[in-house]
Amino acid sequence: MDDAELDLLLRNERYPRSGGYSGRWMVDGGMGPNPVWQAEALAECMRLEPGMRVLDMGCGTALSSIFLAKEFGVEVWATDLWVKPDENLRRVVEAQVEDLIHPIHAEAHTLPFAEEFFDALISIGAYHYFGTDDLYLGYYSRFVKRGGQLGISQPGLAEEYEALPPPHLAPYWKWDFCAWHSPDWWRRHWEKTGLVTVEVADRLPDGWRDWLQWNEACDQDSGTPGREEAQMLQADAGQTLGLTRLTAHRNP
Repeated sequence: MDDAELDLLLRNERYPRSGGYSGRWMVDGGMGPNPVWQAEALAECMRLEPGMRVLDMGCGTALSSIFLAKEFGVEVWATDLWVKPDENLRRVVEAQVEDLIHPIHAEAHTLPFAEEFFDALISIGAYHYFGTDDLYLGYYSRFVKRGGQLGISQPGLAEEYEALPPPHLAPYWKWDFCAWHSPDWWRRHWEKTGLVTVEVADRLPDGWRDWLQWNEACDQDSGTPGREEAQMLQADAGQTLGLTRLTAHRNP
């Protein structure tokens, strides 16, 4: 597929800022539902201003970091365990934002930052891999200033279920989907600590359609992430699956 065809498949009027980025660039760096679209949707609910220090936790190939730096002028610490910093630095330099982005290699429980260093903590498509632990927020929130912002966006459920998977998703279900939760679950999970106040906890409007559009475009281009996930989303049609968005601020 040529680049113009891919750009057309990834045209989405809900994400006007993302429309300025190459579809090829997004697909080549993809590691789950489109992180650039998710970053744009999350930024709608946060106050990001030039010069802010932002942690992009679990940034993958740093697409979300590059988007945030270019669109909002924030300084980003692009932190990931699976993708090497030199690989992300190459992408950062190509995007001409090396003055705003610092690629970091770190595990979520051993972050190399000073407490209260950041103005905002952001995580796109990654927080559920480490943040479902009841105690994790107590560690993670130390790194944002009091009153500072936290935001996550990731795959999630419409509601909590007594048994998983729902019958219509049984053919597609993988064991690690158990980390997907509803917005209400995440609200309780964070607010029960008393450390933060949640401002937004919702399902991204038409998030399942965005996820499906992304998978279908990737599949038509290269077969990645594959037809099976697209078939799962088609079978569900937004009944159960979608993208969960959560924003909060650290309490004084």
